[in-house]
Amino acid sequence: MDKTATAPEATAAVTASQPKKIDLGKAAIKEAIAKGKAVIKEGKSKADAAMVIFEALKDEEKDVVIAAFVQGATLTEKGAVTYWYNCRRKAKKAAKPA
Repeated sequence: MDKTATAPEATAAVTASQPKKIDLGKAAIKEAIAKGKAVIKEGKSKADAAMVIFEALKDEEKDVVIAAFVQGATLTEKGAVTYWYNCRRKAKKAAKPA
């Protein structure tokens, strides 16, 4: 087995899995993160904080909302993805006419 042949493939996999940079400098995003941190400070759950952030950023891309969850709801990257799916599902359920 030639080690030099596998090295470029491994490097390509590492660079491909790098997350793209998210600009969290927009006023709406900063405000949503602040709201999430305030909810956490009140002693409420991370799910409550994530829902507040999700509602504030519902028109943003998935990656932006997930990055805001990590900052504002003190979630891990993988946990934030799960919360994003749960918030999206909850929002769709609430939007359906009863």
